[in-house]
Amino acid sequence: MGYIMDLRKLVGHRPLIMPCACLIIGDGEGNVLLQRRADDGSWANHGGAMELDERVEDTLLREIREELGVTPVEPRLLGVYSGPEFRHVYPNGDQVSIVEAVYWCHAFTGELRLQPEEVTEVRWFPLDGLPDDLMRHNRVALMDYRELMKSGRASF
Repeated sequence: MGYIMDLRKLVGHRPLIMPCACLIIGDGEGNVLLQRRADDGSWANHGGAMELDERVEDTLLREIREELGVTPVEPRLLGVYSGPEFRHVYPNGDQVSIVEAVYWCHAFTGELRLQPEEVTEVRWFPLDGLPDDLMRHNRVALMDYRELMKSGRASF
């Protein structure tokens, strides 16, 4: 997050608009793989902030490789999300308004290798049994993904 950290030196904790890419990893059977964040202990989708001049798709692949050590197979765009429910305050007081391109996939290649500075564990959850301490803005996209699954349009 070099670009965002550079901006933080100028604006402190004031709100920034933060473009991000995120991935919902599903198993095609109604379960999703979530990560427990190292910074606040909440559960979340996988992904993170774009760097300056980076393509959204490249952000997605880089973040998944960094956090999980894997490469998603055929990620597909679910949607682009923003709004009041995408306002987030990090434990250190940094405030962001997230604009997030959310992708989904049902497979990945490689072995899971968690980046301990960001991810403490991963676990599969049923879409109808998501953890209470899921990041608020992630729930929005996960509900859209659940509807996509129910519609039968989430097949390859």
